[in-house]
Amino acid sequence: MNNKKLVQEITAMDVDFAQWYTDVVKKAELIGYTSVKGCVIIRPYGYAIWENMQGDLDRRFKETGHENLYMPMLIPESLLKKEADHVDGFAPECAWVTVGGQEELAERLCIRPTSEVLFCEHFRDVVQSYRDLPKLYNQWANIMRWEKTTRPFLRSREFLWQEGHTVHETEQEARNETLQMLECYRDFYRDTLAIPVVWGRKTDKEKFAGAVESYTVEPMMHNGVGLQGGTSHYFGDGFARAFDIKFAGRDNTIQYPHQTSWGVTTRMIGAVIMVHGDDSGLRLPPRVAPVQAVVIPVMQHKEGVLEAATALQDTLKSAGVRVKLDDRDQSPGWKYAQHEMQGVPLRIELGPRDIESGNCVVARRDTGEKTVVPLEGIADYIAALLDTVQEDMYQRAVENLQTKTYTATTYQELLDIAENKPGFIRAMWCNDAVCEDKIKDDTGGVKSRCIPFDQEQVAEGCVVCGKPAVNMVVWGKQY
Repeated sequence: MNNKKLVQEITAMDVDFAQWYTDVVKKAELIGYTSVKGCVIIRPYGYAIWENMQGDLDRRFKETGHENLYMPMLIPESLLKKEADHVDGFAPECAWVTVGGQEELAERLCIRPTSEVLFCEHFRDVVQSYRDLPKLYNQWANIMRWEKTTRPFLRSREFLWQEGHTVHETEQEARNETLQMLECYRDFYRDTLAIPVVWGRKTDKEKFAGAVESYTVEPMMHNGVGLQGGTSHYFGDGFARAFDIKFAGRDNTIQYPHQTSWGVTTRMIGAVIMVHGDDSGLRLPPRVAPVQAVVIPVMQHKEGVLEAATALQDTLKSAGVRVKLDDRDQSPGWKYAQHEMQGVPLRIELGPRDIESGNCVVARRDTGEKTVVPLEGIADYIAALLDTVQEDMYQRAVENLQTKTYTATTYQELLDIAENKPGFIRAMWCNDAVCEDKIKDDTGGVKSRCIPFDQEQVAEGCVVCGKPAVNMVVWGKQY
């Protein structure tokens, strides 16, 4: 009875996707709410998912030569204002500290919405010569942006992220860095999160404030809505000039370096939930799951059951599987439901009859398939099955992306798709922001997701105005 009720407490995706999402993040024990609107507690299970993401990405960053550091969280207002486009872009979201202790501050301090200006101030001090370049830095930190509409993980006022900041001798080096880190994000989404992305360049209207060019990876959620999954920006020498960062070049002339910035956030947890989840809760890809396999002793009061379950746990742990033995005083059905809700990729059931026959029962969270498996060689079987689950989850996400990506060759066709078929829309564009704005206004929020690297001439003219098209753009609504 408890088992049935536990699953029923989650609203069906097809009934109310937004409520389904809220139910999942609460009931799977990912977050808790606080008395400050827009700020949540990331509970241990949710934070464990973030730690796995962080560990994987941190390894990738260090393999490409990047070092971690930490910047202050407070930015003087005068420093923030040094780059005009940058400050204008973030002004509506800034939170300010005006009092320290019991004294009013002489200058307001912004709680960092991003750290470009802090890095620039530091680069000005440590870059003097071409011999000092490049600087390849990354920061794991928290950020504050005063969002009006909030949703856990997707858009909150305080969130966790990483922000890479690098400074280079030449434009080409900086551009190579920008695309290298975007590719790093694409590979991480594919290989670790089992999520395919559309990747490409942002339009000028959608690019990062102060950037010359912004690039993005864009996953699609189960319901066809997009999410800005991660961005990488080429700054040129604009920030360097604004902050007077100079270096002596190889020819002894004074030059301005070229900079980049790139980042992903805890929004990735929201992406995993909405790409892979179902009506019973989470379905976590094995490579990011805090627990990859849970061992459930059946009739654990019987002699020898707990001992056999513990031995099985030890065997799997020795093989590198993130495994948990659930020996709580609850019925097996209650445990099945909870671990199903929390998206544990594999469940292993072990009872007296299984022990007698030398077998166990392995259930896949992604498909529900149950298989009787010999205990002998179980570690190799589980390791191989986890790889299979990871790949199968990726392929289902690919199918969802492909199925919900449409092509529009006329404006009426675009409007019809936007109204009736949630998903991405491929359509030609003349590069005029007027046409970009018209699509957003006429469709109630369909925006350019990116100008994909994988270009295709799907029509001759712009889908809006009919003038000669410059790029094929992927359009869609976003969280």
